[in-house]
Amino acid sequence: MKSYETKQELIESINSSFNKYLLEFSDILESEKNKTILGIDKTPSQNISYQLGWVSLLLEWEINEKAGFTVTTPKDGFKWNNLGLLYQDFYQTYSQYSIDEKKELLFKKVREVIDWIQTLTDDELFLPNQRKWATTPAQWPIYKWIHINTVAPFTNFRTQIRKWKRLNRVET
Repeated sequence: MKSYETKQELIESINSSFNKYLLEFSDILESEKNKTILGIDKTPSQNISYQLGWVSLLLEWEINEKAGFTVTTPKDGFKWNNLGLLYQDFYQTYSQYSIDEKKELLFKKVREVIDWIQTLTDDELFLPNQRKWATTPAQWPIYKWIHINTVAPFTNFRTQIRKWKRLNRVET
């Protein structure tokens, strides 16, 4: 997993991967957003809903802990060993939105993550055990949680969207 030396480096990585990710949706037709393609595990709509779900959860964990609540990860009613149900929840939560609306929602959530990063001290961001929700046997600092819920999937899912578009053109 990538490591970062500064907040700014993390923010630049988020911005870069996010902007490239969003561009992949620019030529996806609304009428095709739910089209499944053999060999691709998410439709474009599911792909961006997944991202919205995880970025929202990340922010929710922080907000709830700061408010004094006990945070259940990944989410109340869901377990780490059965994330498929959580993904279905993400898909259903955002199903009524168009691709453009989802892009706008995700843009706002990513801005919230960046604003949050700016408020964290270097110790909070880069040292383990700074939040109860982030304290796991792996002892990850918060930046790793941010990375795996932003930069990593924006990068990896960009490839899935590109493959979906390529195969969609072949089928059409």
